[in-house]
Amino acid sequence: MINFQNQLRIALYQPDIAGNTGTILRTAACLGFAVDLIEPAGFDVSDRNLKRAGMDYLEMATLTRHLNWDALFETLKGRRLIIATTKGAQNYTQFAYSSTDTVLFGRESAGLPDHIHQIAAAAVLIPMQPGARSLNLAISVAMIAGEAKRQLSI
Repeated sequence: MINFQNQLRIALYQPDIAGNTGTILRTAACLGFAVDLIEPAGFDVSDRNLKRAGMDYLEMATLTRHLNWDALFETLKGRRLIIATTKGAQNYTQFAYSSTDTVLFGRESAGLPDHIHQIAAAAVLIPMQPGARSLNLAISVAMIAGEAKRQLSI
């Protein structure tokens, strides 16, 4: 059994699309990461809505739901908050991840609010071609989680 207390966590800020969230839960289950979901989401957060993309991996996933940002923020004590954003200052592959990091991803439609950008310990980005706005959320999570797993050898 994985001790998620000392394990990198993925956090989703008010996700809009159930399919992306289900895919992220499946990825996290396979890679051994826990997921924090900050509500309200843009969809009904029920097992039924997530099962289509998460398939039978939902039983393996460790998901913690938080009613709002403040509820998640209370759980971050002793953890470093890293945000993944197109406004990030550092390439995600050049950032040194720690097992006590929480990597936060914003809404598909709006990203993260400014007040979260201001309190983050670091902001990482996935470099893209000029003119590209953003990658799919589930793809972004998989890329960054995979890099963190590689670095941490977990």
